[in-house]
Amino acid sequence: MEDITVITAIHHPLRRRIVDYLHLYGATQVGALARALDSQVGSISHHLRMLERPGVVERVEDPSGDRRTSWWRLARRGMTWSTDDFADSPADALLAREAQRQGIRMQIERLQRWHRRGSGSPYADYDAFNTETAGWASPEELRDLSARLLTTLREWSDSIDTEDGQERAPIFFFAHAFPSEP
Repeated sequence: MEDITVITAIHHPLRRRIVDYLHLYGATQVGALARALDSQVGSISHHLRMLERPGVVERVEDPSGDRRTSWWRLARRGMTWSTDDFADSPADALLAREAQRQGIRMQIERLQRWHRRGSGSPYADYDAFNTETAGWASPEELRDLSARLLTTLREWSDSIDTEDGQERAPIFFFAHAFPSEP
């Protein structure tokens, strides 16, 4: 189970973008991160420190040895959690539900941005996909599905050779599985 401080730290809009950027690009200097995310260096530094407290990111040495610059990387590879994990603490459950709502809003906003892109978009050649299904599952079977999907995504991601010369774009994948009536 994730600590609530990790969940609340990540589910701030700018912090989530920082985490996603570091996941995609690896260790990055604060100034480069600020330019990439169109933010002020001071703001990025503040949010990096907020992510450092619960152990989401960590400082690393500048690859060139320059001690005047501040470099950061992810300290962990991902997380999986449920609001049900916090049923024993009403305060943490409330924070977890709000983090979940924030995460869902971000996912839908990204999907909507994708659908609004024009034919001149640099990603016009990409065919996004969606898939859905209905089925039957016990709580344990649903947890098993989550674990299998996470394993598949990590294996797929690890199999991509980003140094092979192919042109690639960052992609975003999200999935939700939950009890529902037709």
